[in-house]
Amino acid sequence: MTISKQKLVLASGSPRRLELLHQIGIEPARLMPMDIDETPAKLEHPRTLCRRLSQQKAEAAHAALKSEQAWKDAYVLGSDTVVAVGRRIVGKAEYTEEASAALHLLSGRSHWVYTGICLVTPGGKIRQKVVETKVRFKRLSTREIEAYIASGQWRGKAGAYGIQGIAGSFVQKLTGSYTNVVGLPLYETISLLSGEGFEVTSGWREG
Repeated sequence: MTISKQKLVLASGSPRRLELLHQIGIEPARLMPMDIDETPAKLEHPRTLCRRLSQQKAEAAHAALKSEQAWKDAYVLGSDTVVAVGRRIVGKAEYTEEASAALHLLSGRSHWVYTGICLVTPGGKIRQKVVETKVRFKRLSTREIEAYIASGQWRGKAGAYGIQGIAGSFVQKLTGSYTNVVGLPLYETISLLSGEGFEVTSGWREG
């Protein structure tokens, strides 16, 4: 397989993950967001949840591609991000009430962001990694929470915030990977890809 024909399929429709891959010169050949049940199992640890979901997404996309000859040599990357306070998972907010409750919970305290990444190679090998980052928010006033909710930047995001937007100003301290909090830890992603023979630098050439 030549470098020019290597294909990466991203089992996600997240524009943030796509932007992060573009940042490191990787252009996925195809986006395949997979519709899977993301409900945590009873007493499931946030770290276990993101690992499980990232694998389910990657495996589902890999299975869907098996019948397509043109994609049999593709690498498939799945990812899932979970925000938690202790073992309490702060899910993706879809309604303003959920966003308000999440932001009040995160206000003035530390929380963890876990991202699971799963790579399925053309040969079907599964490689996984879970990355965790500790984030501390300043104490948020009711006015700040209401204004942030009015911005709409919380919709569909784990923990009801996106660090790359307005909510970046809420962060007092961050320990670990920043890109992990955005949704895809770049160091670990490149390590997985390059470790399995994907030429990550092929898109770095000028022109």
